[in-house]
Amino acid sequence: MIRVGILTVSDRSARGERVDASGPALAEALATRWPEATVAERGVVPDERPAIAATLIRWADELRLDLILTTGGTGFASRDVTPEATRRVIEREAPGLAEAMRSDSLRVTPHAMLSRAVAGIRGHTLIVNLPGSPKGAVENLGTILPVLPHAVELLREAPDAEQHHVRRET
Repeated sequence: MIRVGILTVSDRSARGERVDASGPALAEALATRWPEATVAERGVVPDERPAIAATLIRWADELRLDLILTTGGTGFASRDVTPEATRRVIEREAPGLAEAMRSDSLRVTPHAMLSRAVAGIRGHTLIVNLPGSPKGAVENLGTILPVLPHAVELLREAPDAEQHHVRRET
């Protein structure tokens, strides 16, 4: 079983002024598209670096989740600090995931190039920033979902993980 955490970063949702729609949308998408994954943790924090970082650290180090998906706080607004908080806690970046999400999203909207989302690894946990809108979050998850099971295998250091590296013939 792959254990996933979904962290919504939103001042208004954290204050109870707006219902979190992105977290539930991601949980539903995971249940539908990746039955081996289970959402083990869900949370909502304000757009504050210390709150975001503390949750990511606790979920990775103490709860030992395989994957943490954040939603929100990746834009240009002054309060959008999810990428900075994520960079503060990760040990290694995984830029290909963020690049793939931006590339696919550009087919939908030119605003995708304004995304500052990052992805990276802390210990054996993969952390991925997703957009704050339910539609954007689910679309971006769909982009990276095909590689997530293998990424988790590699992070778990599964003995046969390297056997899945298959080259495509051109």
